[in-house]
Amino acid sequence: MELMHTLFYFIIAIGVLVSFHEFGHFWVARKTGVKVLRFSIGFGKVLWSYQQQPDSTEYVLSAIPLGGYVKMVDEREGEVKKEDLPYAFNRQSLLARIAIVAAGPVFNLVLAAILFWSVLVIGETGIKPILGSIEPGTLAADAGFVEGDEIVSVNDKVTPTWTEAISALVGAALEGEQAIPVTVKNFEDQQSTRTVKIAENDNQNPEVFYKRLGFKPWSPKLKPVIGLVLTDSAASTAGLQKGDLIISADGMNIKDWMQWVNYIKDHPDIAINLVIERDGVRLPLIITPKSVEAEGKTEGKIGASVYVPEELMKSISVEYSLSPLAAIPVAIESTYRYSATTLKMMGKMLIGKASVENLSGPLSIAQFAGQSASMGLVHFLKFMALVSVSLGVLNLLPIPVLDGGHLLFFAIEGIKGSPVSEKVQLFFQQIGITMLMSLMALAMILDIQRLFQ
Repeated sequence: MELMHTLFYFIIAIGVLVSFHEFGHFWVARKTGVKVLRFSIGFGKVLWSYQQQPDSTEYVLSAIPLGGYVKMVDEREGEVKKEDLPYAFNRQSLLARIAIVAAGPVFNLVLAAILFWSVLVIGETGIKPILGSIEPGTLAADAGFVEGDEIVSVNDKVTPTWTEAISALVGAALEGEQAIPVTVKNFEDQQSTRTVKIAENDNQNPEVFYKRLGFKPWSPKLKPVIGLVLTDSAASTAGLQKGDLIISADGMNIKDWMQWVNYIKDHPDIAINLVIERDGVRLPLIITPKSVEAEGKTEGKIGASVYVPEELMKSISVEYSLSPLAAIPVAIESTYRYSATTLKMMGKMLIGKASVENLSGPLSIAQFAGQSASMGLVHFLKFMALVSVSLGVLNLLPIPVLDGGHLLFFAIEGIKGSPVSEKVQLFFQQIGITMLMSLMALAMILDIQRLFQ
């Protein structure tokens, strides 16, 4: 069931993003007078097609929804009818061809801005960016942060939620900033600014940086009361239910939830004798935490979350939204910021200053699609916006077979005054295909490693 859920939302996300990309090529081609023969979403066997007239564009939905294409009249791809020659892509002006090719990735960036705008207008509920205990030796400790600090802004960007604060910090680090100003306020609403200083090796991988940063959300001590119980989990097998209060484990009194979590982690595949309280009655249970690998060590896990009282949840939550007009510049700025971060990260990976583990293949992207959809519409829209940015930036890279590669050939044509020969283009396209296939293979290997981890 979970696999079908993940596949469904992965196909939805890719279908929308690819459709918008190809619509960019299609729309600009039509506007510049190029005849479009086919507009296809997907590859392979045609499942559905529509053509208003024999000589008009054929709209196609194909079996493999992991791409798409726009087929235009082009003398380089076969014989063209005499009456269609004026509408052939290869006969258009250089500026028209540049506009058609650039439209795909540009439309992806436009879509990202629209999605970010939608998220801002719909609004989201998040956790306030209040810091928990600060561990010695972390970047947070070095900068002077203390437990209870609430992050107000990062680099003058307002960060109302924990996600926004961490995203802004990680983004600034990946962009190569060495000193990031963070404005915080304490419980008395007194504001001050602390500076996170970053060494060069701290910003090579987002996960590594986050660990070095040492930020943990503030959490009050919670009673060891069971909230959600996952199906097919150790908690479900043992018979734990929502609302159960953990009294003791192996004879040791359990006073709060974190004590219970730590006890579970220390007992992978080891039976634990519990005493719980359910509806005022104490009951004995036996639970055996499942063994999982986490950060290079084996830990226990039971598949249950803590119950958080509604009034407490409200006190640490914040609702954030903007008016449709106010959201426009923020959405554009977000698109630009994520585009710049993506481009800089790619550059760092190319010169070896960032880990290739930052790459995500189709398996990781599918997992993120399913997870974000489970978290709600806003999170799914955010996920799609980030992938749309990545697609836009990736396709603008000057690699033959990508849109950016064609734009590079057009730039050379503009300088030398004549098109690059088909023989030369074919040679470099073969190199480009080899590069992309190697990159895809590496991303798949990393995906598989993540699955086993």
